[in-house]
Amino acid sequence: MQVLDNNRTLDAKEWALTIFISSLPIIGVIMLLVWAFTEETNIHKKNWAKGTLILWIIGFIIAFAFLFLFGGIAILSKMFN
Repeated sequence: MQVLDNNRTLDAKEWALTIFISSLPIIGVIMLLVWAFTEETNIHKKNWAKGTLILWIIGFIIAFAFLFLFGGIAILSKMFN
């Protein structure tokens, strides 16, 4: 039986590796989901992954809002010219 130490503080090397892996295009998103929703993940990494996912979702919502807003304006201005 293995005892998990999910509350220990991660050192700088572990954080650097975590941030590097999360910055990879497709693998990073998959790993953020794994780190955020598995029980074996360190609690600090789990909370960081959840916060990062929330910020990414907010960013995508804002980006799509601008896309539809300015895209709609461009389409309407083209229709009425």
